[in-house]
Amino acid sequence: MSAGSFAGLSLEAPRIFGIINITPDSFSDGGEAYAVDDAVRQGQAMIEAGADVLDVGGESTRPGAEPVTVDEEISRVQPVVRALADLGACVSIDSRRAPVMAAAIEAGAKIVNDVTALTADPESLGLVAESGVAVILMHMQGEPGTMQDNPHYDDAALEVFEYLEDRVGVCEQAGIDRGRIVVDPGIGFGKTLDHNLDILNRLGLYGDLDCPVLLGASRKSFIAKISRGEAPKDRVPGSLAAVLSAAGLGVRLFRVHDVSETRQALAVWQAIEKN
Repeated sequence: MSAGSFAGLSLEAPRIFGIINITPDSFSDGGEAYAVDDAVRQGQAMIEAGADVLDVGGESTRPGAEPVTVDEEISRVQPVVRALADLGACVSIDSRRAPVMAAAIEAGAKIVNDVTALTADPESLGLVAESGVAVILMHMQGEPGTMQDNPHYDDAALEVFEYLEDRVGVCEQAGIDRGRIVVDPGIGFGKTLDHNLDILNRLGLYGDLDCPVLLGASRKSFIAKISRGEAPKDRVPGSLAAVLSAAGLGVRLFRVHDVSETRQALAVWQAIEKN
């Protein structure tokens, strides 16, 4: 995978997205940053710990999650995005709804991170094209409420590749330059343990899309299934193992809960690679 850049960030070295969930029910950290002041403090701490981007979300997309109203989602994320952008942070908005994306962009977000790859809201594709922001296109089989009921693939890594290839093409036709696009294979979104492992083992495949690749494996349940059934906050070592494996396959963007630990692990990996 070529280095390049994304949203003004050079990808010569790995970049970290720090997760800020302004929700009461996210699978790993629901409620920790539900108040605006708490979310802003969390973002500041993540920047100090080495985050390059702060990824702000106001709706949980964990398996079985219930949706929130558009107005509620906007009221959760917009003041946080504005406060963090005013502090000079590079902010992404994690949403599948165009009005939420628009509110966050108005508040200073530079990246749209959509788990539906701009398919859930018919207005989102045009909004991203016209706004000039960067976008992360993620693969998900199904939708959050039912995605883990019975996911099926004949070849998970390849089918995810083909889906992302199609979405990149649609975005380009809509006027979104490929240089503004990142792809995310969507670990845990409509995928079994075997599907996740197949994708993680073949991440190099996605370099053929000629877009940077983002990995979001942080604290996800596949880690506990492989290991000893640990709770989300006890899955940090497994999360780091996934990050380092992906880095070795050319991935340069990582969406994580544990910024400091990930930054240290990547620093050691980089030093070894350069030696």
